[in-house]
Amino acid sequence: MNSQKVGILGGGQLGRMMVEAGSRLNLQVVILDSPLDAPAKQIESTQQHIAGAFNDETKIRELADKVDVLTVEIEHVNAGVLASLEKAGHTVHPSPFTVQTIQDKYVQKNHLVAHGVPVADYMETQDRAGVEAAGAKFGYPFMLKSKTMAYDGKGNYVVKSEQDIQPAMEALSKTPLYAEKWAPFTKELAVMVVRRANGEIRSYPVVETIHKNSICHLVIAPAQVDGAVLRRAQQVAENAIKSFPGAGVFGVEMFVLEDESILLNEIAPRPHNSGHYTIEACETSQYENHLRAILDMPLGSTAMKVPASIMVNILGESESMEECYRPCQEALTVDGATIHLYGKKGCRAGRKMGHITVVGDSMMQVQQRLAPILNAIEPGVDRSLSLRPLVGMIMGSDSDLPVMKVGAQILKQFGIPFELSIVSAHRTPLRMVEYAKSAAQRGLMAIIAGAGGAAHLPGMVAAMTPLPVIGVPVKGSSLDGVDSLHSIVQMPRGIPVATVAINNSTNAALLAIRILAASIPSIMKQMEEYMEKMEGEVMTKVGKLDNVGWENY
Repeated sequence: MNSQKVGILGGGQLGRMMVEAGSRLNLQVVILDSPLDAPAKQIESTQQHIAGAFNDETKIRELADKVDVLTVEIEHVNAGVLASLEKAGHTVHPSPFTVQTIQDKYVQKNHLVAHGVPVADYMETQDRAGVEAAGAKFGYPFMLKSKTMAYDGKGNYVVKSEQDIQPAMEALSKTPLYAEKWAPFTKELAVMVVRRANGEIRSYPVVETIHKNSICHLVIAPAQVDGAVLRRAQQVAENAIKSFPGAGVFGVEMFVLEDESILLNEIAPRPHNSGHYTIEACETSQYENHLRAILDMPLGSTAMKVPASIMVNILGESESMEECYRPCQEALTVDGATIHLYGKKGCRAGRKMGHITVVGDSMMQVQQRLAPILNAIEPGVDRSLSLRPLVGMIMGSDSDLPVMKVGAQILKQFGIPFELSIVSAHRTPLRMVEYAKSAAQRGLMAIIAGAGGAAHLPGMVAAMTPLPVIGVPVKGSSLDGVDSLHSIVQMPRGIPVATVAINNSTNAALLAIRILAASIPSIMKQMEEYMEKMEGEVMTKVGKLDNVGWENY
């Protein structure tokens, strides 16, 4: 592979991680940034870097003459100079048009709407009258936003009432403004999309982002939401990036609304905080794929190589470096944790000083591993995170609930996320079909179906899902559940349904857990511990029987 030289406008942590990825591909990287010890410059000593502002025309042209391709790690650059360099024959990615369009969030929104991408309603607000008109049109609250130079929550103001208009305009007085209708979102999602110079597009898994003080705090991969929502979000992100020319990695941030529809919030034309996890969790990191994309090299796989991952940002809380790095000290003792520190010399509130990525064989395990790290950041604060159900428990009627509730308690005891609902094969056949056909796509790994009488539910669901189905025959009023047991057992060849004893949802839950354990080692360990506990309880009874005798037992 011939060594090629890449120039990066900006030398922060994103550039630093690009340099790390480039070194493995034998790429030479030259950084343009003012500090001589900028994070990206610290780990690339083989090149003569350039000291200067990354929007300085003279310095940008100097960098362009030294490299084969120009790229950015921050979008707040001089897009006009990049456009003139591209016109003069220099290779620039992402496209200067793309950078310039995305730099102005109002122009970005116009572009997205023109290409059919769903966004929140918005309008231009050139003066106070315009802001008041936005309040009349959108109602309160609504968002007042800076068109340019906005990031990490800076440049946004929630206008809750007419009294907020003046302080909002004063707070955002340095840039032109626009207003955006409030999006009542339930979750924030993000997708890293990579576009190769030849037009090929690949996207990484959809992740959930959790913010603290408007700065990204956690990135959960994959997002713990319904699989249908994941597919919609991925499609929206890819369609948005297809509308822009040029190559590179793009961070696409989105909202999930209460009706599970998707709105695109904004795009970053560069590697992004929500893609840090890809270094440890994916087959090819966003940083390596960004370099491959802009050099028109074959793209690497964007698939996750571990089942679950959570990234936590290390943010400055004060000027104390010791306080800032306390979570990293904790992470040194956590299995599956990788620490990334950015080499920044000074610490201040809200400054991104590093990040920690935790991986594991399940999201349950990752959350358990992450808990002490989060506690080091905010001692005593409950940071309970959601989990997508892995087991579906369904029953034909609420009269089956007393039986099924026992199995639900077993799943809860093991910490297995599950859903429990009523799905009647006879009274809600269409709901049954939809549930069965969507179960695997939504992320379930096993289904427990309780049914009495004719007990059609387990068999009908098994006929429409590739997932393992466990039937629980529920005792009826006339035949003591034997009819249900026989119904489940006598499924035709090709439609397998497991069954347990009448009313024994305990064993159904334990069998579902064993199915999960076959692919999740941490659950296998839990099952082994459960079996050892059962053996211990029996042996205790044996000892007591031997000691006191059967007559006194």
